[in-house]
Amino acid sequence: MARVVHSYDDPDRFVAGTVGEPGARTFFLQARAGARLTSVACEKEQVMALAERLDVMLDEVARRFDRDPVAPVGLDDTDPLEQPIEEEFRAGTMTLAWEADAERVVIEVFSVVTGEQAELEETDPVTAAMESEDAEVFIVRISEEQARAFARRAVALVASGRPSCPFCGRPIDPDGHICPRANGYRRHVPE
Repeated sequence: MARVVHSYDDPDRFVAGTVGEPGARTFFLQARAGARLTSVACEKEQVMALAERLDVMLDEVARRFDRDPVAPVGLDDTDPLEQPIEEEFRAGTMTLAWEADAERVVIEVFSVVTGEQAELEETDPVTAAMESEDAEVFIVRISEEQARAFARRAVALVASGRPSCPFCGRPIDPDGHICPRANGYRRHVPE
């Protein structure tokens, strides 16, 4: 089977978004160019890690090229994910790079490698995903401004979920949660 590549160079839109209520949300990375739309399911932690690493990388690019960090002026996107949301695959390994010649951020998202292929691979997960012929890949090349706007939206998206317990850090459901730091007593959202 040939590898399926969903590639976007300077897409019209690249965002992280969710479907569902806090506590039961499904996270997606979504890119659109014209009428073409790709949605990849991922974990909340992957969205947050991507946003954090983008900010760190862009700060390092600014430092190395001796310039001020780029701000996403006028690129705030608060619209919901575009419909229809059809999951192409579930994200596994992600890579992040800077193309200095084109001054573009490159984000690669590989599908989860499962089954016999995963068992046969004795290398690290990044190599396994990149070498697997069955793994789908989602590649997005965006400007610094688009990357900063993506990171800003992603951080706000993750923060908009359930509040964290100030004692154990776990999410608090509307009816509270059993906090291990309180010897099993139920804690509620502080008002």
